Amino acid sequence: MTATQETPVQTGLRQQVLVLYLASSALDARTVGWSEYDGTGETHPTTGDSDEPPYATGLDALKDGWRLFQASQLNPPYPGHEYDVSFLKHEFFFEKLV
Repeated sequence: MTATQETPVQTGLRQQVLVLYLASSALDARTVGWSEYDGTGETHPTTGDSDEPPYATGLDALKDGWRLFQASQLNPPYPGHEYDVSFLKHEFFFEKLV
């Protein structure tokens, strides 16, 4: 890091993280699960504290200023396991610096 670059801690910024699980790999697919984490300490969201997702789609989160920084890999199912129930595989991580 150069002398002119500042870390979020130096500027007082904190990270908020939003994890959306979508119905498919498309950002405009509907949200089927979510998690929120607030590095500011101002809110304390917990699993199951709402029946409605914070955003209907990943695209809605982008439009509201969240920055996408990770999407899960698209891996085909192993032959014969196409209909197995498992983890939510279309996971998208978003952040805001506040």
